Amino acid sequence: MHYLIGDLQGCGDAFARLLHKIDFSPSRDHLHLLGDLVNRGPDSLSVLRRLQSLGGAVTCLLGNHDLHLLATAAGVREPQRNDTLDGVLRAADREPLLHWLRHQRLACLDQGWLMVHAGIVPQWDAAQTLALAAEVEAMLRGPGLAEFLPQMYGNKPDRWREDLAGADRLRFTINVLTRLRFCNARGKLDFKTKEGLGSAPEGYMPWFEVPGRLSAGQPVAFGHWSTLGLLQRPDLLALDTGCVWGGCLSAARIAQGRVLEIVQVDCAQAQKPGD
Repeated sequence: MHYLIGDLQGCGDAFARLLHKIDFSPSRDHLHLLGDLVNRGPDSLSVLRRLQSLGGAVTCLLGNHDLHLLATAAGVREPQRNDTLDGVLRAADREPLLHWLRHQRLACLDQGWLMVHAGIVPQWDAAQTLALAAEVEAMLRGPGLAEFLPQMYGNKPDRWREDLAGADRLRFTINVLTRLRFCNARGKLDFKTKEGLGSAPEGYMPWFEVPGRLSAGQPVAFGHWSTLGLLQRPDLLALDTGCVWGGCLSAARIAQGRVLEIVQVDCAQAQKPGD
């Protein structure tokens, strides 16, 4: 069986209880983690170790917090006030874990579902989303990572152009796949607003409600948007249910573009909601 799982953010206990609840077996089942594996929760180190140990039974996407870990470990990003990454950064097996993290995905298509951490701009269909994700994945795994990481952050460019190249192209792709919530009808990105559907800035809308988006009709699963909560439509599944903010951790059993079952466990954390 195949399961999609929303943002863990270092909630190792909830992850263990969720695996027990679905009776997960690595010899029989496959997990698809939708990104933000680490940070803000108490057990980022144990989460990474568990995921690494599962080998081919798990496919992990990278979220903004996972990329933040890579940048912090490389010394090009200052630790943030609410980070809980020290356990990873000081671990004896830090380097193998970071190497494993660098080799995870930015987008994936399996069981009829296109999986991303955050969103997809209206100009991209599934094939282009996967192709652009693969460009970022190649950079993360290659020798140019240290050179790129200082250029990874920034909100520009804020609209897709086919002629984007170099760091601008990689940065835009990362911003879409790991940070996007709202954009306008032309695909211009907004990164200021983090609340729910009703909080869209004037002229903007949730990325999945843009009329004529090229990914429409393709089932898409994503996390990242804890204030959105569980959102299930025939071709859309939002699965970040705010575990680290005192909500729950959610899994969806999937097959051929359908959701067969939603399974949840409580995960009380004394955290303030944020990105």
